[in-house]
Amino acid sequence: MSTFKVCITRKIPEIAAQLLTARGYTVDMPAEDGELSHEQLITRVAGVHALIPLLSDTIDREVIDNASGLKIIANYAVGFNNIDVAYARSKNIMVTNTPEVLTDATADLTWALLLGVARRIVEGDHFCREGRFSGWGPLLLLGGDVAGKTLGIIGAGRIGQAVGYRARGFRMNILYSDPQARLQFEKECAANRVSTEELLTQSDYITFHCPLNEQTRHLINAQNIFSIKKGAYLINTARGPLIEQQALAKALQDGHLGGAGLDVYEFEPRITDALLELSNVVLLPHIGSATLKTRSDMARIAAQNVINFLEKGQALTPVY
Repeated sequence: MSTFKVCITRKIPEIAAQLLTARGYTVDMPAEDGELSHEQLITRVAGVHALIPLLSDTIDREVIDNASGLKIIANYAVGFNNIDVAYARSKNIMVTNTPEVLTDATADLTWALLLGVARRIVEGDHFCREGRFSGWGPLLLLGGDVAGKTLGIIGAGRIGQAVGYRARGFRMNILYSDPQARLQFEKECAANRVSTEELLTQSDYITFHCPLNEQTRHLINAQNIFSIKKGAYLINTARGPLIEQQALAKALQDGHLGGAGLDVYEFEPRITDALLELSNVVLLPHIGSATLKTRSDMARIAAQNVINFLEKGQALTPVY
């Protein structure tokens, strides 16, 4: 019987605990949903061999140092900017993520936000519920066209490309900026690789799918947001700090941007007050991967990473 101990920081689909306990592991997972404080997290990791955190958990040096027997951090997310990966590596601790399984779910939600803000879906819903709908009107809730417009994709990895493939059905012109040329994507979607600066000036819709790092933090900021094509819409299902929220709020208030659809926020879970007051912004509570199948697949991959590494020394989806 195994003596491995695993800490799961928050309640996730049961498949993770089931896989781990079936191998004889001791699993510490909260019975009810709720985020741990940093102090609670530091306490919980003492003596564990594996940690399955969420993106909302900051796994810094203090946490890592308090888990002296830690061998693997299996992040329950595709991103891993919440983890001090370099320090974990220096301690010979494996770090993994859950790529690929959330591609379609996140791409679908990106399109839900894009169409929702362009066609003023949320505003229309509120309009009806408030009893204000008295009949069809030629000027009622006019929105933006999507078909045939230009879509700019910042970050053409799996999710960015999935968004682009969906755009073919809307006959959109596709631009993308990415450190790598995506030749198959270019061929199949007639996508053109351009600089980020050019993409901002030419796109009617701009969607973000790049990782968060020191180079991409505040990629959109007070200095460049007004270089974006007037009337364009911004969609962010990647990472909140890619966009400086105060700058975004000002560009929306001034009418420079047509609207925004956001699933993530710079100071998550706090949302800048100015954004909450704007009707041309659709706000979601970070649900990009929130389908039953996707979240269960993420739990399965995180658990299997733990099992494979602890028993075989090889992880399924290492980040380094």
